[in-house]
Amino acid sequence: MIEVLDVMLLRPQWLLALPLVAALGFFLMPRMTALAGWERAVDPALMQALERLGRVVPGSGRRNWFPAATALLIAIALIGPAKQVSESGSFRNLDGVILVMDLSRSVAEGGHLETSLTAARLAVEQAGTRPVALIVYGGDAYLASAFTSDHRALGTTIAVLDGATVPDIGSRPARGLEAARRSLSDADIVVGDVLLVSDGGGIDDAAFREAAAIAARGSRLSGLFVPASAEVAQMPPPDRAKFEDLVRSGGGLVADVRDPLAVSEVMAQSTSTQLAAGDLVTLVWQDYGRFLLLLALLPALALFRKGG
Repeated sequence: MIEVLDVMLLRPQWLLALPLVAALGFFLMPRMTALAGWERAVDPALMQALERLGRVVPGSGRRNWFPAATALLIAIALIGPAKQVSESGSFRNLDGVILVMDLSRSVAEGGHLETSLTAARLAVEQAGTRPVALIVYGGDAYLASAFTSDHRALGTTIAVLDGATVPDIGSRPARGLEAARRSLSDADIVVGDVLLVSDGGGIDDAAFREAAAIAARGSRLSGLFVPASAEVAQMPPPDRAKFEDLVRSGGGLVADVRDPLAVSEVMAQSTSTQLAAGDLVTLVWQDYGRFLLLLALLPALALFRKGG
C-alpha cells in the first residue's frame, strides 16, 4: 500500500495499467470513428452503393470515447483507492482452558505417555475459539505456554513433551493446580476449565484445596487418568480412586486417556459468553474501487447503443 494525497492505494501495482490504457486509447480512438475504419478499406464507389441501398448507416464521425473511459475506470478501481474508516478493537474470549500435564517419572515411564499426549492434543483441538494455556509439573510446576488461540502451535509443543521436560523429581499436582488457578486469575478468565492429565500420584490435601478453590471461582476441574502398563521401580502405582475424588471436588468429569472423548467434548462447551477488549487494534479501510466498477458500467452500457 502507498498513500497519495491522503488516499491509500491498496493495490498500487495497477498504476502500471494507466499508461497502457492511455496508449491504447490514443492509438485506437481514431479507429473508432464513423465506420471504424471500413471507409478506408472498402472501395469508395462500393461504399456509396451500399449507403444508397441502406446496407450501411454512416456514423456521426465523432470519436467514440466510451471504451477508453470504461478501461480507465476499471484500472483506477483495481488500484484500490481507500480511506481509513475507523480503528476496530479486537476482543479476547474470557472463557479459557488450562491443560495441566503430569510429567513425573511414573507417567513418563508408565507406558502411556504418548497416549496421554495424544489425548491432551485432542482436548486442545476441541477447545474451539477458547484460548488454551499449558502447565507442566513434576516436583514443581511451570507455565509452558500462556493462553493462546493458536491451537496448532500448542499441539506441536505438547507433542514434544517427555520425562525430561520438568527437571524437578517428584509428583506434586498441588503445584500444578495452584499455577492453573493463578493463571486463570492473572488472565481475568471469568469461567474456565482446568484439565488435569495425571496418574493420581502425589495427590494430597493441598491438591484438594486447590481443586476446591478452582471450583469456588466458577471454573471446573476435569481429569484424564493415565493408567500404567509397566511397573516403575520405586514409584507407587497409579491411584485412580484418589484421582476421581480430586476431580469430583473440582466439579468436572473423569475419563481415561485411552478413551478421552467424554472429557474432550467438555472442552468444547463454552460456559462464558463474556468478551474483553484485546491488545490488538484492527485498521478498517473503505475500498472505493467497487464503486468505480459500478461507475464503469455507464460508459460500458453505451457501447451497446443502437445507431451510428
